[in-house]
Amino acid sequence: MKGTSVQMLLALIQLLSCSTHQARLTLSPSSSQLFRGQSVSLSCEEDDSSAGWTLRRNTTKRQSQCGAGWGKPAGSSCTISYIVSLDSGVYWCESSEGETSKSINITVTDGPVILQSPVLPVMDGHDVSLLCKTQSAPSDLPADFYKDGSFIRTEPTGHMTILRVSRSDEGSYSCKVRGHGESPPSWITVTERNTTLGSVTQLVLRLLCHLVVFCPYFVSTFLMVSLYRHRPTGNHLPVSKDMTPSTHTEHGLAEDYDDVLTPVSTEQQF
Repeated sequence: MKGTSVQMLLALIQLLSCSTHQARLTLSPSSSQLFRGQSVSLSCEEDDSSAGWTLRRNTTKRQSQCGAGWGKPAGSSCTISYIVSLDSGVYWCESSEGETSKSINITVTDGPVILQSPVLPVMDGHDVSLLCKTQSAPSDLPADFYKDGSFIRTEPTGHMTILRVSRSDEGSYSCKVRGHGESPPSWITVTERNTTLGSVTQLVLRLLCHLVVFCPYFVSTFLMVSLYRHRPTGNHLPVSKDMTPSTHTEHGLAEDYDDVLTPVSTEQQF
């Protein structure tokens, strides 16, 4: 029964233990829009390489992982030497345990203009840089910027910065370089800033995760030490209870024998 209870306890602890594996998908060059023919490198920056992260994507053709008809895998990284419009889609990292990273959306265009914008959501209060870039001409040409189809302003060098973004800045952005063309639209997501309480809560939860993962090793060590300390030794062998009646019987026979010898000894004195 004791062994069964220990196994059940260890199994329960394993079920309660939570994974601390995390991965962040990075893209080089870091842009949600790319020109046809560019070389692109995607990588899963991981906290624990044992999780076995791989690159996956979902395009108009199908969902698959790096090496299955696209890209050249190298560990947790993937390189596309010549990207085309069919490579446009959603990319993410996935572990062997089924965990996933935040996904990014990549748009590949055959056109002459792209809008370089953040590939991941932007935190509320941070600055955002947008660059209107042409494939053949210099990237410092004047450009018109648009949000949700409405004109924002013209930047003389094709570079626009949105200071301290908020949720109202979230939307679809595009740009146009006169005489060259217009970029495809890119969606910019703004997330709320983490509060101090939220950060503390995440830290506590992460600490609890590590403690729960450590519990099986602690319990196993404690049980082994306890069993070792309570094991029987040669100087303290257990005494069988079956020996007790025999001892009382022998004691009674000894008393009867003494009673018989006492009269005999008295008669011999006379």
